[in-house]
Formats: sequence, C-alpha cells, structure tokens
Amino acid sequence: MSHPASARRLSRRGLLAAAGGVSLAALLAGCGSEDTDAPVADTDSGPWSFTDDRGEKLSADAPPTRVVAFTGVAAALVDFGVNEQVVGVFGETTRADGSKDPQAGELNVESVEILGNTWGEFNLEKYAGLRPELLVTHMYDPDALWYVPDESKDKIVSLAQVAAITTARVPMTQPIERYAQLAESLGADLSASAVTKAKARFDAAAESVREAVKANPGVKVMACSGSPDLFYVSNPRVSTDLMYFAELGVDLVVPTKLEAGDYFEALSWENAGKFPADLLLLDNRSTALQADDLATKPTWAQLPAVAANQVTAWDAVPRFSYAGAAPLLENLATAIKGAKKVS
Repeated sequence: MSHPASARRLSRRGLLAAAGGVSLAALLAGCGSEDTDAPVADTDSGPWSFTDDRGEKLSADAPPTRVVAFTGVAAALVDFGVNEQVVGVFGETTRADGSKDPQAGELNVESVEILGNTWGEFNLEKYAGLRPELLVTHMYDPDALWYVPDESKDKIVSLAQVAAITTARVPMTQPIERYAQLAESLGADLSASAVTKAKARFDAAAESVREAVKANPGVKVMACSGSPDLFYVSNPRVSTDLMYFAELGVDLVVPTKLEAGDYFEALSWENAGKFPADLLLLDNRSTALQADDLATKPTWAQLPAVAANQVTAWDAVPRFSYAGAAPLLENLATAIKGAKKVS
C-alpha cells in the first residue's frame, strides 16, 4: 500500500469515504445497469455460512440481504453479481463535485446510503437505521477493519456480523478470489457472462504485463505517493497489487528503511531521488497529491521518470474483482511497454 493507507493505519488518524443517501436504499432496485450480461445474485437459498480471513465463522438462516461495505468492497461485490443486497457504503464514494469516486466502480451510488465519505467518517445512527445483516471490509493488518473507526468499532460490530478479507501481504489474486467466494455465498452466479468475461480480460491483461516486461527488460518501477511534507515509496513485499505485479515479472523498487507496518518508506522531499526508477506509479487517490500538485516540488520535477514524463496513475487501494483489476494491469503493461531507461 501507499502512504495514505498505511499512515492512517499507523497513526489511525492520518489520511485514509459526504454523508447522505436514502434510508430506503434496499428498496431501490437501480443498483445496476440494464445490461442483460450483468450478473444477478440469487438470494432464495437455504442457510448461509462464510468464514472470513480472521477465521470468524459467520452464519444465518438465509444469505444476508442487507449488506453494508467499504465502497471498494461494495463495488467488487457488484462486479461479481451482488447488487440489490448492498444498502450502504463507507469510504470515498463521491467527490466534491458530486461525481462518483473511482473506488465506487459500477456501484450505483444513488441507491445506497453513504455512511461516510472519507477516513474517520462513519454515521453510526444511519448504519443502525439500515438494519444491516452483514458488514464487509478489507483487512490490511490483523483484526483491523478498514475504514471502521476505532472509537466506534465496538458499537458498529455489535449491530451486524462482520466479514473481513485480507488485503495485504498476499498477491492481489487472493482477495479477488475471496471476494468472489463471498459473493457466491450471497447468491452471485460466478458463471454469469459478465463475470467470466471479466476473468478472461484479467487473465489476458496479466499476460500482457508479462509480455511487456519481456519486450522492455530492465525498466525499474516505483510505486509512490506524495504529501506536502513527505514522499512515500511503497513496499512490493506487502502491498497486494505490487506483490502480484512482481509475480508477473515487474522489477519494482523495494524501500530499505520501512516505517512500522512495513508498507512504505517515508522520505523527505530533499531525498525523493533516493531510489532510481524509470517509471513511477503515482497514487491517484484524492487523499494524495497528484502530478499537477507535485509540480511545485523541485525534487519531484528532477526525478528522471518525471522529467521523461514516465508517470502513470496507480490505484493504491484496488477494486478486488476481475473487472476492477483488469484495467490496472492493462495500464501497467502499456506504461512498461512505452517506458525508456532513464535512471
């Protein structure tokens, strides 16, 4: 992961989604498009059970029909066919101008209750009002529920069962598979054409990364994130997407002086050039400074990859579905293929 995610976990208050929405979200059927290829979950089944990555065994007489999730999780579940069951989300969902945050993917943000739109926001009263049956979120560190505020965690987890899926220290394919399994338990049909097409696209995209690395060997890639005071270099041995990129053959910078949690190395801007790199993957979340913002930093402009315009957007908290991850791999392959050795 990049610095905002990690720093927030390290300080639990650092960086790492405008409350609103409608309380009748579950009754609004507009969560998906009219595309007949879109997978649809079948909730008319018997007893439900699922064991999450904490080893917690969840069960109910029937699959939960009122699901609240971190926005990126909700979007992944939608990709797999869990749609109308999603009644609420928390995490970056809409931007200041009202547009959808990329984290939301194909989720219809108009049909869900937004319990919080940024790190630390989680409207407990609205959550209770949704009568939730299941809360789902990422787990970057053991027992840490992503975007569930520590100060209200006990009250939140008392209102519904919670499923947490590991999203660090394992390659990206694992959380994708785990969210697929959860979606299937909730009634999703993983053989639906939309799901199988997305899987085929993902596999082809992974192969395109392998081919790009072979076609343009020696390109050094660095995943990074900028803040006003610090430049963060992410660790591919912890960040799940970077782990997978490395498995595909991408030569990634490995930081050497890691902060607690091992997610990144924090560098002063004076030392931003510590690690030579030919291609930068720049954290594209609204919580991180973007290339235009960083242009005022002299040491940013002096980085060889920046001078060569070899900077590409990086989804530091990816959407863990085949549909969500395939474009990331495609973009990475294109960036590697077009990069020149500059470091």
